[in-house]
Amino acid sequence: MITVSLISLGCAKNLVDSEIMVGHLHQAGMKVIPDAERADVVIVNTCSFIDSSKEESIGHILEVHENRGLRKRRREQKLIVAGCMSQRFSKDLSGSLPEVDAFIGLDQITKVAPIIEQIFATERADKDAPASFVTPRSSFIPDYDTPRFRLTPSHFAYIKIAEGCNHPCTFCIIPQIRGRHRSRTVASVVAEARQLVAEGVREINLISQDTTFFGMDTWEERPNPRTPVDSTRGTALTSLLRELNAIEGDFWIRILYTHPAHWSDELIRTIAECPKVVRYVDMPLQHISDRMLKLMQRETSGDYIRNLVRRIRAGIPGIALRTTFIVGFPGETDADVDELCEFVKEARFERLGVFRYSQEEGTRASKMEEQISPKEKERRWHRVMALQKDIAAEVSASSVGRTVRVLVDEAGVARAEADAPDIDGRVYVPRELPVGRFAEVLINAYHDYDLLALPRGQVPAEYKVAKQAQ
Repeated sequence: MITVSLISLGCAKNLVDSEIMVGHLHQAGMKVIPDAERADVVIVNTCSFIDSSKEESIGHILEVHENRGLRKRRREQKLIVAGCMSQRFSKDLSGSLPEVDAFIGLDQITKVAPIIEQIFATERADKDAPASFVTPRSSFIPDYDTPRFRLTPSHFAYIKIAEGCNHPCTFCIIPQIRGRHRSRTVASVVAEARQLVAEGVREINLISQDTTFFGMDTWEERPNPRTPVDSTRGTALTSLLRELNAIEGDFWIRILYTHPAHWSDELIRTIAECPKVVRYVDMPLQHISDRMLKLMQRETSGDYIRNLVRRIRAGIPGIALRTTFIVGFPGETDADVDELCEFVKEARFERLGVFRYSQEEGTRASKMEEQISPKEKERRWHRVMALQKDIAAEVSASSVGRTVRVLVDEAGVARAEADAPDIDGRVYVPRELPVGRFAEVLINAYHDYDLLALPRGQVPAEYKVAKQAQ
């Protein structure tokens, strides 16, 4: 039996690809093990969104190669590189990474088992270039019955509702890697969700490059095929949310990766009317300056964004807004950063992240003049994050004294509705609360982004306790 170890890097969308590969490996009778040093095959599922992701991916590839000498097996260990970096750079890397036995692309994740068998059946000399199975344009999209083995804890899961992206953002390479946007059907997503809930999943996270574009690429999802796309914004997603909300069971539905250009009043109303959809919106805005939004080709304006934030807050009581911004984009001025900081103060996002602009090869922004120095990017990043840290502390302080519903991720650690897996804060709870279950807890202290719901005597010194909780 061939043993395989898989290292999954990058975002949740990449993790779903890894789960699909593991599902197909199991289906083919191969054994997946956690110990890379003892495996016959190691697959590194890479990320290539920004330069640091590429560097991390290459680091893992070289680490696997260096550890080959520690393995005591009869057959030479094979190394396969998959994922976004492979899709994007396989031709360039074949000469610089001779340690790799094969590159596979995004459309080969369901073919990983026969590719492994082919690699073992083919004798490769040291001088031979790695085999490449990457096809130029990605078109694959999973379905409800696609073999998959979940790598998340048993109580939460990701559902990839679409693949690819149609947006023209000048800083982003994703459309070139993952292809044009292509949606699954509502029926397919609902069938998968229904099965997950039956298995005991308590939180379903909907993901894609742009979840709000779901269904807008298929005429079948529109009420009238002759109706312009703009007038049906959010129609397919609202239909999906209402059908998911109707599934029997006690579980959360979380929407990640929404684009501000495709929000609608109907989507806001749907979230407000569906109790299983958590009061949490993940909506990367990238900037607020009209100059920057135009240079980034974000298809929005500062006024549009301000109005949208107001509409979402008014239409969905208790909503927690998460967003991300980019600082140091080519041509960004101090005045643009000033405007961004004022907007952060005004909007008071419950969750906020900031990226330093990365000059990605193959993007239009990489060729723009007025590139910002790394030192200046760092200064701007610290300025915005320092501002948000104070806001986050105030948001956390406002939770003290409240009873909130949490989902326990591990002994003593949980998340509230405002906390997505792996990217947001935590709620520390009594260790006896059962893992994978919901619980009602009283928040009695906080520290920056995290909350505490512990007996008074167990609160660490660094946590702040509000008067009403003492």
